Amino acid sequence: MDETSALINVRDKDLWEEMMALALKIKHKVYDNRIVTFAPLYMGNRCVNNCLYCAFRHDNDLAERRVLSFSEIKTETEILAGKIGHKRLIVVYGEHPETDADYIAESLKTIYNVKVKTKRGWGQIRRANVNAAPFSVEELKKLNEIGIGTYQVFQETYHHETYGKVHPKGTLKSDYAWRLYCMHRAFEAGVDDVGIGALFGLYDWKFEVMGLVCHSLELEKQFGIGPHTVSFPRLEPAANTPFAGGGKHKVTDEDFKKIVTLIRLAVPYTGMILTARETPEIRREVVSLGCTQLDASSRIGIGAYADGYSGQKGRRQQFLLGDTRTLDEIVREEAERGRITSFCTAGYRCGRTGECVMNLLRSGQEGKFCKLNAILTFREWLDDFASPLTRTVGEKVIQREIEQIKKEKWSVYPKLVEYYERIKNGERDLFF
Repeated sequence: MDETSALINVRDKDLWEEMMALALKIKHKVYDNRIVTFAPLYMGNRCVNNCLYCAFRHDNDLAERRVLSFSEIKTETEILAGKIGHKRLIVVYGEHPETDADYIAESLKTIYNVKVKTKRGWGQIRRANVNAAPFSVEELKKLNEIGIGTYQVFQETYHHETYGKVHPKGTLKSDYAWRLYCMHRAFEAGVDDVGIGALFGLYDWKFEVMGLVCHSLELEKQFGIGPHTVSFPRLEPAANTPFAGGGKHKVTDEDFKKIVTLIRLAVPYTGMILTARETPEIRREVVSLGCTQLDASSRIGIGAYADGYSGQKGRRQQFLLGDTRTLDEIVREEAERGRITSFCTAGYRCGRTGECVMNLLRSGQEGKFCKLNAILTFREWLDDFASPLTRTVGEKVIQREIEQIKKEKWSVYPKLVEYYERIKNGERDLFF
């Protein structure tokens, strides 16, 4: 914590540039030069809470409320997996009796059961992460049996006074401690991977960075496992909300880059999620500071993938998006910048989760698995979903990655070539 505090207060511009360069170096050591993509799938906007910054708050009578049926979930997933080409989702649930643990369990079953024919293979969601309420140990055990993926709960703000101000008394979310210790309960329930985050803009960003680092260190101390992911969304305008954007704690673009740098330096093993709240311009800059995950083709209106809803000022979404580009566009841009897009979920299905993956990440070994599986899954995606231009650009990146592995004489190189040729010939889901 002392080191984090010292870095937060650096004022020298040259030293910040050195820190930012080091953040990217650490990211490459742990994760190589890959980027992981996903899409958010909002299951409903009914909520018992009344958070002052959220368009889904209970008192917002302008919101068009609904919860997706299992049939609608199936349709949304078919589009995400079969037309766009996503393999990972972050499935988002409000805190409401209609979206309780039983509903979440059944919705996850529905998502995992979807299988859609594509150009040459099958589209299927292989990893469904969950952003939901802070549940009890028993509820989390039930979700863990289904395959919850990474369990995300953001503290929103670690500042007690501000937390009470934006989460009114009498709501479930007003209980600071219940929310703060939900990851302790998750590990107790057997959940391997957890994700934490703060909503930057509610309070002083320096305090929130300290909160995230302290939270990470506490999880490491108690369980030997830190957060699998850290998210750092900035407060965005939201329909009919009294507390959104433009306040005294608004985070500038320059400070946002510092936040990302500091988290990467302080929690070097963690995945870092840069969402489509940010504009394409900011995402281009910030992804080079150590981020590992981007969402793409994102639509956050309830049922928006199926009905084509892309409005930004309607009554169906939680906040405004800054980046509405397609997955194909983002994949192509990342390839043009020399990065390979990974659709890999192999580690989760091979048991490289929890303490196992933490040890691999800390030693830099997980990046090797990631590099191999990124090549294979990228080949899949290019053949099944990419536009001709994206395929051309992407294949150059693949060949460069394969040549690097050959040059470095990795022992698995022959097996990689074998798997790669099998995938080119139509096989799917081969991994290391």
